[in-house]
This record gives sequence, C-alpha cells and structure tokens, in this order.
Amino acid sequence: MTQLTPLFPRQQVPALSVKTLGGGNWEISDAKPENFTMVVVYRGLHCPICGMYLKDLDRKLADFKERGVDVIALSSDDEARATQARDDWKIENLTLGYGLTLEKAREWGLYISAGRGKTSVGIEEPKLFVEPGLFVVRPNGELYFASVQSMPFARPDFAAVLKALDFVIANDYPGRGEIVDHLAQAAE
Repeated sequence: MTQLTPLFPRQQVPALSVKTLGGGNWEISDAKPENFTMVVVYRGLHCPICGMYLKDLDRKLADFKERGVDVIALSSDDEARATQARDDWKIENLTLGYGLTLEKAREWGLYISAGRGKTSVGIEEPKLFVEPGLFVVRPNGELYFASVQSMPFARPDFAAVLKALDFVIANDYPGRGEIVDHLAQAAE
C-alpha cells in the first residue's frame, strides 16, 4: 500500500481528472477561477452525512461563485452511484465528479476505508472508498488550504469557509503550513 503523504500549501497539487455527471471530464489543470478552485471529496452514495454536507454546499454555491471560487465535489463512486446520490440528495447546481481512483486519492493525501456492509440508510458501502477532503487551490495550481479526514464527521463548515475566504481575498493572506522540513528550516 502506498504511504499517505500530505500535500503542502504553496506547492503544486497533483494532476486530477474525473468524469462529471452530465458528460465531459473535469481537470484541475483546466480550472481558471478568479480566485480559487475548491475540490470537495465525499465518501459516496452510502454516506448520509455526505448527502447533508453536499446539499448545504449546493445551497451556498452562488456565494462561492460571488467570491470567484469554482467548486467541484467528487468521489470514488461510479457513474450510477453518483447519479443516484445527486438525485436522492436533490443536488441541483453542484458539479459532481465520479470515478476518483484510489491511487489518485492517495496522491492527494486522502484516507481510504474498507466497506463494512450496509450503512444506516441501507446502502452497501463499496469494498474500498475515500474518506472526505476539502482542498482550496489557487489558479496557478498551488495548494492554498486542505482539510483531510479519516472519518465522516466534523467537516469544515461551508459558512465558515466563506467567511475565511472573505478575509483571505481582502487581505491577500498567504497559504499557511508551507514548511516541509522544519528541522532544516530551524537550522537556517
């Protein structure tokens, strides 16, 4: 199994390409937002928390667009499961990507879990699937902010993210957590 390696702010994010519901491919390298691209990784159809989380994001999508932030949500689900998630959760505006490979998830520093049968909503978990992550990426492909989780609980609140973006954009606040080798940095 590949070692989990974090991404660091102010460094380029790995390539990312997924198919989207409604047709076409989405690639991070093609993103041309005014300020940021926000990539929200969700666990999949089997996760009722994901449904509530993405529905909240769907309601706030215009607020992100007003701030010059393009948004995509994606999972390792196949097209059929992603379509069912969109329909069951009544996602109306949010671009949903599907087919995130586990290898690509690892490149982005995401955790992977093993399925444990049916969830509380009676949907079978996939054999393996990704855990949640939220990534805010500058137009030049540099990571600005990341939140990676090993559990479905306590994800970043989108209202708080919007408030933070207002401050960040107004103050040209730099990405933090950029130090890769703290021992070498401290020796300088």
